[in-house]
Amino acid sequence: ALADRALTAYGINPVVHSLIIDGIFAGVGSVLVFLPIIVTLFFFLSILEDTGYMARVAFVMDKPLRKIGLSGRSIVPMLIGFGCSVPAIMATRTVSSDRDRKMTILLTPYMSCSAKISIYAFFTAAFCPKYQALVMISLYLLGIMIGIVAALIMNQTAFRGKPVPFVMELPNYRLPSLKSVALLLWEKARDFLERAFTVIFLATIIIWFLQSFDTRLNVVTDSADSLLALIGQWITPVFAPLGFADWRCATSLISGFIAKESVVSTLEILLGGAALSTLFASRAAISFLVFTLLYTPCIAAVATIRREFNSTLKTVGVVLMQCCVAWIVAFVVYTLVGIL
Repeated sequence: ALADRALTAYGINPVVHSLIIDGIFAGVGSVLVFLPIIVTLFFFLSILEDTGYMARVAFVMDKPLRKIGLSGRSIVPMLIGFGCSVPAIMATRTVSSDRDRKMTILLTPYMSCSAKISIYAFFTAAFCPKYQALVMISLYLLGIMIGIVAALIMNQTAFRGKPVPFVMELPNYRLPSLKSVALLLWEKARDFLERAFTVIFLATIIIWFLQSFDTRLNVVTDSADSLLALIGQWITPVFAPLGFADWRCATSLISGFIAKESVVSTLEILLGGAALSTLFASRAAISFLVFTLLYTPCIAAVATIRREFNSTLKTVGVVLMQCCVAWIVAFVVYTLVGIL
């Protein structure tokens, strides 16, 4: 708000003003709000690690996880994934085996992160207010089930083999060291900030550009005339079998690539005060929820995957795989709901 007032008082060009406020500040800012969550998650993770409790959790979960081709160490990143995929993917560095680490990275996005709660709440309030909690729990369980199925498939295909033997000396319980906790928090916060001001910064500028200009590079007053809307119209046929063949739905999913909360804000802007039921039938709303549960994680998580895999091609493959899985599951759910 302070920067907005300063730029307005200065009389800067409206396009530059929009770039700074609506593009850079809104885009990077929406990602930076996760920094306290990440620091908090790693604070508790480091305490659990230092006290010796995390080793016992991994030991207890080793046997059930081996049935899907993973070792007990993979449970920690997947649990963190329910908070945010970014620190969860970063936490896979504690997994000693390269095979297990890569499998865990691929499975972590199936754990529904906290950023998606706003989408679930928005849709359940509109379509099934009496059963909001039940629908949300069902979505979380569906994500876990799809993760288990994906692990079983990967264990028999791309990651054929057995997880490394789980050998761990269970440490004694002890008080955590303040120095080690502080160093871990600083390292994770620095990694996240470096990523926020590189990949995410560029991605937010691209989305702002697509939202602000038309094909003749004129500034648009209505988002329906923007390049982003045009791209949305191109890809809507892909979503027709899922029940939401509207460019506004496709556009909200594209904006969700930056941050999952953007799905709700984009839909609210594009609906212009109209009810959500004017855009979705109940059956299509369920399909949309399932798709948002499973499709590609946000740009911050994708940038983290790129860093861990050290390969742009593999990262693109992960994104495409997630989208294909989301489309297939959403189509199955849409068809089953139609039959029932």
